[in-house]
Amino acid sequence: MALNSVNSNVGAQVALQSLNRTNDALSATQKRISTGYRVADAKDDGAAFAVAQSVRADIAGITSANEQIGGVKGVLDTTLSGLTKVSEAMSDIRGVLVKLADGTLSDSQRTQYQSQYESLRTQVQNYISDATYNGRTLLDTASASGGGNIATVRNENGTTYTLSAVDGANLTIAAAPTDAAAAATALASGGDFSTKMAAVNTALNTFGSNNTYLEKQVSYNKEKIDSLETGLGALVDADLAKESAKLQALQIKQQLGTQSLGIANQAPQSLLSLFR
Repeated sequence: MALNSVNSNVGAQVALQSLNRTNDALSATQKRISTGYRVADAKDDGAAFAVAQSVRADIAGITSANEQIGGVKGVLDTTLSGLTKVSEAMSDIRGVLVKLADGTLSDSQRTQYQSQYESLRTQVQNYISDATYNGRTLLDTASASGGGNIATVRNENGTTYTLSAVDGANLTIAAAPTDAAAAATALASGGDFSTKMAAVNTALNTFGSNNTYLEKQVSYNKEKIDSLETGLGALVDADLAKESAKLQALQIKQQLGTQSLGIANQAPQSLLSLFR
């Protein structure tokens, strides 16, 4: 190759190649600064981007699981509120039953206590029937009434956790006893009141445990999301301080490359002096 040629300017070619490399590096750096990502798409790093997308999918799944648990928590909180009121009413009912078990009551007194008992019994029924959230209840086993077991997703894999519904009829006491003996029987071990009170307490314990589990699951999911986001950041986030310093260096290098290319392009001009 002739060193002194107007057809082939080796110096300009070298300068142009260097300038192109600088421009490519500058474009990549500007992309990292504008997006905040070292790996913004598969073109930057296919393997890292694929892993990042998988992690993002896990985060989206866990977030959705927590949203679903939140809806179930609404049903559960409503259930616990209703059961708490039922338990309070049952305490009042016990007091009335003890009075009804007294054989010395007059007919008038017994009628008044029976009326009080029925009023409290109605309250219990209302608390149970009103313990619904978004049309769902855990105090009814009939699906037609919005009852039945509730299976909620708890993680990004769709694994479920089941809350078992209870039959509200098993929590509702029988009608007012007609005499002292019937009231005493209801209060005795294995009697109607004792059985229903035990069922209420069991339901409170079960749903209370369910509530604790779901709260801990939500907390764990949030911590897991934080961990995944930290790992994702380490994988794809750009070091903006480093990129800023690199940007300035590349801008200067670009200017120098442009000047070098200009000088190289002027080299063939010196050949004109040979023909004067």
